[in-house]
Amino acid sequence: MVKTPDELALMRVSGKLLASVFEMLDGQQLAGMSTLQVNDLVERFITEDLAARPASKGQYGFKYVLNCSINHVVCHGVPRPDDIIRDGDIINLDITLEKNGFIADSSKTYMVGEVSPAARRLVRVTQEAMWKGIGQVRPGAHLGDIGFAIERHAKKHGYSVVRDYCGHGIGREMHEEPQILHFGRPGTGMKLREGMVFTVEPMLNQGTRKVTTEDDGWTVVTNDRKLSAQFEHTVAVTADGVEVLTLRPDERPVLARSA
Repeated sequence: MVKTPDELALMRVSGKLLASVFEMLDGQQLAGMSTLQVNDLVERFITEDLAARPASKGQYGFKYVLNCSINHVVCHGVPRPDDIIRDGDIINLDITLEKNGFIADSSKTYMVGEVSPAARRLVRVTQEAMWKGIGQVRPGAHLGDIGFAIERHAKKHGYSVVRDYCGHGIGREMHEEPQILHFGRPGTGMKLREGMVFTVEPMLNQGTRKVTTEDDGWTVVTNDRKLSAQFEHTVAVTADGVEVLTLRPDERPVLARSA
C-alpha cells in the first residue's frame, strides 16, 4: 500500500511512459479506425517504442492491452475489428503499462470530430470531477473526502456517479488496497498517508447510475443507453499534497487550477 522512495521513483517512470502513450494517441485520427486497430497501435507503441509491457493483457484472462468504451459503454469495452469509431463519438481509452515491475493506470475520454454540446459538457464535467477528487489528496485526508468532492461536482451538473466500479491501490499489482470510491462522506474512510499510491477514476453518466455487463462478460453499459464518460490518473500522496504520476503536459494548467 505505502511505497518506499525507491518504489515511488520506479512508479514515476511507469507513469511518465504511460502519459506518452496518450500523447501519441492525441496525434491520431481516431475517426474511421476500429477499436481493435487502436488496441494494436497502442500495443506496438508500448512494447516497441517504450520497451515496456501492457499490463492489462492477460490480466484476469483479458486478451487486449486496453479498454475502448464508446458512448453508452461505461467501462471495460472490448476492442473489436467491427467497432468503428465515428465522427461525433466519445470514447474512453483505459490503458495500463508496467515497467521495472511497477504498473501505472490512466484513462482519457476522447471527443471524436464534431461532438454534440451535451456530450462535450459531460466529458468536461467528468474531467473536472476527477480533478476535484485529486485535489482532496493529502496526508491526513480521508478516502471519503475524495468521493464526496467527486459526487458533489457531478450532482451539481446533473450527472450520476457509477458506484459499481472504483479506483484502487496500485504498484507491483494492478489492483491493490485500498478501494477508492467516487462517492462518500467527508471525514470518513481510511486516512491517507505519505507514500500511498492509487487511482482516481470516476465514471459519470448522463442518466441513471445503474449499469449492466453484456454477454461478453466485460463490456459495461448504461441501463438507459445514455452517454457515460471517464477520466483516470494514478496519484501518490506526498508529504504536502499529491503527485499525479500519469500527468500529461497538456494537463498541467488543469492541475494548477484544481489545487
